[in-house]
Amino acid sequence: MKFRKRHKGEANEVFTDSLNDILFILLMFFLIVATLANPNVIKVGVPRGTKDTKAKQNIMVSIDNKQQFYIGATAVDATMIDSALVKEIDRFKLTVDTPTVVINADTASYYGEVFRIMRLSKRTGAKVVANVK
Repeated sequence: MKFRKRHKGEANEVFTDSLNDILFILLMFFLIVATLANPNVIKVGVPRGTKDTKAKQNIMVSIDNKQQFYIGATAVDATMIDSALVKEIDRFKLTVDTPTVVINADTASYYGEVFRIMRLSKRTGAKVVANVK
């Protein structure tokens, strides 16, 4: 009596579907970690602010593309901007310790005028913030 061997499949096959998933996840993990961890980074002390509040915008000086000056919403003649700005800064010095002058200048305006207003504001004791649009 001879018994025949039944072949139901290869015994040498290994089911690797779940192993492929794990290898893919590990590959993605190491790729992400390798891009985030740069060993050639130099540590530099970055200055940190002590306050999260913005400076109060007291005096707004605007210069449009036609070289017209405005303090707040009031148009000011170009020859009178110096005296008008000094008057405005002195008026705000009575209520605020150091007033802030915010300069909104158009990109087509002359930067010499912006720097002149910045110098004048600093000379009279105000903080200056320039915002060029």
